[in-house]
Amino acid sequence: MKLDELIEHLDYKDLINFKNVEISGISYNSKTTKQGDIFVCLTGEYTDGHEYAANAIENGAAALFVEHKVDADKSIPQVVVSSTRHKIANIADRFYSSPSRGINLIGITGTNGKTTVTHLIQKIFEQNEQKCALIGTLGYKLSSNGEYRDAKHTTPQAPELQATLRMIKDVEKIDNVVMEVSSHALEQNRIGGCCFNGAVLTNLTQDHLDYHITMDNYFEAKALLFKMLEEGAFAVINADDEYAKRFLSVVPDGVKKYTYGVKNQADVMAKDISFSLNGAEFKLVTAGVEYPVNLHMNGMFSVYNVLAAITAAFAMGISIETSLKALEQVKGVAGRFEVVAKKPLVIVDYAHTPDGLENVLKSAREITPKEGKLVCLFGCGGDRDATKRPKMGAIAERIADKIVITSDNPRSEDPQQIITDIIAGLKSVNPDRVTVEPDRGHAISLLKTIAGNNDVVVIAGKGHEDYQILKDRTIHFDDREEARKVFEGSVI
Repeated sequence: MKLDELIEHLDYKDLINFKNVEISGISYNSKTTKQGDIFVCLTGEYTDGHEYAANAIENGAAALFVEHKVDADKSIPQVVVSSTRHKIANIADRFYSSPSRGINLIGITGTNGKTTVTHLIQKIFEQNEQKCALIGTLGYKLSSNGEYRDAKHTTPQAPELQATLRMIKDVEKIDNVVMEVSSHALEQNRIGGCCFNGAVLTNLTQDHLDYHITMDNYFEAKALLFKMLEEGAFAVINADDEYAKRFLSVVPDGVKKYTYGVKNQADVMAKDISFSLNGAEFKLVTAGVEYPVNLHMNGMFSVYNVLAAITAAFAMGISIETSLKALEQVKGVAGRFEVVAKKPLVIVDYAHTPDGLENVLKSAREITPKEGKLVCLFGCGGDRDATKRPKMGAIAERIADKIVITSDNPRSEDPQQIITDIIAGLKSVNPDRVTVEPDRGHAISLLKTIAGNNDVVVIAGKGHEDYQILKDRTIHFDDREEARKVFEGSVI
């Protein structure tokens, strides 16, 4: 593609040394820049891509995408824009010929539940004899039975995302894509240029305030997905969420609105909900018709996730019967309320926010035998929103009978300081109820002496992750593997 074609509709500030060179790719890492690439100088928290422009040219960059003129080879054209981080999406969409325009693209956003809802929608499509690809936290996959392919972020950077969408459309011949859309991706415009046929809100509760600072900022980031919707698209909103009305208010005219919920009146509702070791049962009600639902998944959060997926499918014209046939077969998603041992019942979950932890513990409490105790092991990530730490401590103390406080991904922070922040939310540090062990592996091994056969244990925070990020290195660590070692006699 020629440079003038790439920037034809771009709102750029200046063109320097312009030559209509051939552009064969987009890069933003000088080390991986290839011959013919346009090198995008991204400005980040720790690095400034403008400082690496010369390296990119040495590696073959044919043009530079900059926020200000850089001192570089005068034979190399420079396209000056207000924000390379926001405009990279525009040139990526252009370079890959707007692949989302030829795909039924559904975006899922919210604090919790995004991963599960994307998987459930993919299952529903397949039950409806339609192919559907998935893009999310665990990578991307082309079918529910397929292998994950690696992804570095919940929502990839714009060039990778657009290349993936083009591959899904042209190579794999798949016309439906369901994608997790994080608040960071929205705020940084990583999904810029994407045309979404539908958007789903799971919920909005405290998370990422280290980045967004306030809940209002967090809401505004999430709301961008709904504001992007074009006429004829649909929006699915959790009617029970505190921000439901605000989300509904930003949906553009001409976009169809659907709601789901348990507590508030909604288009799709669940009632008469009950839980057992086998899963959740309820009655789904829509348009005055009731459908009995028997899930292998457990917990109130699973009920909400299922309602979100069914409502999205309904908005796309897929029958409730088809959706239920698909979802009643689902055993669960990796690292989401995943049962790894039976005596005690050991559950591994990704819950790493106050709301997430509360939901998981309440669900676990529902299936804790009367003669058993609920044990919760958790920590909090370092270099992230510290205000949620005491809140999570208070939630664990209020719902669980015993708690084990340990490390999560401490990153550059002192694990002991993170634990101190969590403990600040406790009313009491009674050693009969509270155990503190900074080493997560050792903490999980202590569960053997803390939990009895009739107890339920929740290991929260890392879920599907198979690594732990320490101050000076990243090590292999998987909560599920560690728990299976400790409780090997009752592993499922």
